[in-house]
Amino acid sequence: MCGIIGGFGIQDCFSLIASGLKTIDERGKDGAGYFDGKNLVAGDLLKDLKNTSSLSIIAQNLHAIVNTVPQPFVSADKKSAFVSNCEIYNWKELALEYSITARNDAELLFLLIEKVGVKKALPLLRGVYAFCYWNGDTMYLVRDIIGIKPLWYAFSREGSLAFCSEKKALAARFPEVRELNPREILRYNVSLKKASFLKRSFFSIAPEVTGEEKVLSRVKDLLAGAVSIRIPSRKFGLLFSGGLDSVIILKLLKDLGCSFACYTAATSEDSPDLVWAKKACGHFSVPLKSAIVSDMNDVEKYLQKVVVLIEDSNVMKVGVALPLFIASELARKDGCKVIFSGSGADEVFAGYDRYKRSAPDVLNKDCYADVLKIYEKNSYRDDVVTMHNNLELRVPFLDKEVVSYGLRIAPSLKIADSVVEKYILRRLALELGIPSEFALRKKKAAQYGSGFDKAIGKLAKTFGKNKSAYLSSWYGEPNVKLAALVSGGKDGWLAALIMKEQNYELCCMVTMFSSNPDSYMFHTPAIEMVQLQAKASKIPLIAQKTAGEKESELKDLEIALSRAKKEYGIEGVVSGALYSNYQRERIEKVCDRLGLKIFSPLWHIDQEEELRLLLRKKFSVVLTAVAAYGLNKSWLGRKLGAEDVATLVALSKKHGINPAGEGGEFESLVLDCPLFSKKLLISDFVVNEESEHAAHLVVKKASLAGRQSPSPAFQPSHQSSLWLCIFLSCVSGLIRDFLFPESCHNQPEQAIA
Repeated sequence: MCGIIGGFGIQDCFSLIASGLKTIDERGKDGAGYFDGKNLVAGDLLKDLKNTSSLSIIAQNLHAIVNTVPQPFVSADKKSAFVSNCEIYNWKELALEYSITARNDAELLFLLIEKVGVKKALPLLRGVYAFCYWNGDTMYLVRDIIGIKPLWYAFSREGSLAFCSEKKALAARFPEVRELNPREILRYNVSLKKASFLKRSFFSIAPEVTGEEKVLSRVKDLLAGAVSIRIPSRKFGLLFSGGLDSVIILKLLKDLGCSFACYTAATSEDSPDLVWAKKACGHFSVPLKSAIVSDMNDVEKYLQKVVVLIEDSNVMKVGVALPLFIASELARKDGCKVIFSGSGADEVFAGYDRYKRSAPDVLNKDCYADVLKIYEKNSYRDDVVTMHNNLELRVPFLDKEVVSYGLRIAPSLKIADSVVEKYILRRLALELGIPSEFALRKKKAAQYGSGFDKAIGKLAKTFGKNKSAYLSSWYGEPNVKLAALVSGGKDGWLAALIMKEQNYELCCMVTMFSSNPDSYMFHTPAIEMVQLQAKASKIPLIAQKTAGEKESELKDLEIALSRAKKEYGIEGVVSGALYSNYQRERIEKVCDRLGLKIFSPLWHIDQEEELRLLLRKKFSVVLTAVAAYGLNKSWLGRKLGAEDVATLVALSKKHGINPAGEGGEFESLVLDCPLFSKKLLISDFVVNEESEHAAHLVVKKASLAGRQSPSPAFQPSHQSSLWLCIFLSCVSGLIRDFLFPESCHNQPEQAIA
């Protein structure tokens, strides 16, 4: 693996290239080189590169695994050039098939593209890659379809383009640096300074594959093959936690006769990952090299390195990056050039506990969605951490053939009896002769199993901060610039708050004004209140009208998000989806088409827990519509309190409704939350009743007030409205006491006065 960088149409381009290569020099210590459109310059060291006045240059730091072959590659007539960060595992087979003479995989890739073109070459590759192919006036930036190898790009105001393996090498020169969506090819016209994006197809979840023994045999063959083709001729190791995924890789490597060591890091001898790693390595007679970092001063020193390195202060990412960095440091000192990892198994084979809450018909859709997000969630972090330690990371569970097959495995073979996650992998472990104590070990996330999440918590507490605030002190930049999909209700605002608390920037909010009250996608009751919410939160609002027609309304959403991307430079979108796969799936498709990352922090959260979280976060929420048995108009306009949550949970058990209302049982309006500087006051409204259990509230007049205002959130302006509200409140209490005497002992707080 290597580091690549380039610039097109940039004044003083060489200084960008030289400083960028220095920033990423840990990615390659075996040579450096550049091509400026006329001259190919290569050297053993970065200092060997001589200056050039060219406005367009591509360059590379080399990390040689298969022969030491310097890059860039340049055609004989110098009309095309190529730099890459790649591992193409079937390169020898492709060389034979296409009669190409190549010294290594990178050279094969260049010559293959020269022969068949970029689009035809990509489906032939089995491996990971990020590359720049410069042919005459056209340049292409491409990365592998999952996004295991990183690639970032930036445009100047004049339309000039730069790219690099790591964001930090471009950030000083460009105000907005973006990660290339793996499902897009960036095509750039060098003379015109015009860019376009070509779409690539992703994996499919159909047709579904069934038959336990057949699937077991196929998974075994695919994983064994994925491990086998990744075994290098250089010294290598395995990142090891003693968990199911890494134990399977260990056993496959042992069965292939490999000599290697395992590497792990923890905060104490009692850390679960270290305890299990010792057990497993002892059982299989594989050397284990471990580092224990128990001193909080040492943990903080590592944090200073890691947070800046991964350019992210997300607590989960940093918690995983710490043991990964320390274990990689061990492997580097031990002379390794390659390191294996079990990353990706949870996403492909349903290893997270939340998958147990997925309905069987949507489980593979959930896996598919998580594989889509791997490049943002895991890949960049893992790549920069290992490459900083001059290690090439290899991830067999994310092999193209493994993923393609794994996403189609019948849900019953992933989650057995709604209890056992990664069932088919556990069967495989037993089939391979792995003892049941390892094959059936419950998943423990790396940040918890190593003890580093707890260590971050201790350090944060020392400074009187929460973990997110503490980590942001090491990296003050926002993790990702987001647009919040908000319709006025609780889910969108809670999701936005969660991302804000994790150091993501809320650049704007996007609201769809649907003329169809029965829209499948978008909330409509009291939707006009988002105008006041935008003022209260001081977050710019993009309001988009839509007819609300099924599927076509997605085109309107795409228009709105395109505006957000252009006007506010957003890189991603946060959605408040809980369990509605219909909604989430369509939002993800739109975002992926636009090259935007998607975040759904409430996905598969326990619905009662979401309601409790709203109360803990000091949200002021009222219901604006009801449509479910057990609910009636008396619920409208009342501030949601602890007793109401208890009642909704009881109704869920009695009538099967969704307690958080995601099935359309009710709609909500946020009057106040931690993102607001002022609160909403409703002074005039009417209640329209469609039936005994269906009604909606229409706001006639509303305003903003400071939080110190003694006025209630709902302040009717007419005496008749006041008496009506009191009457409805009393009737509500009588009905609830009759239906649920055991859970309705106290009068709930009222938002209507």
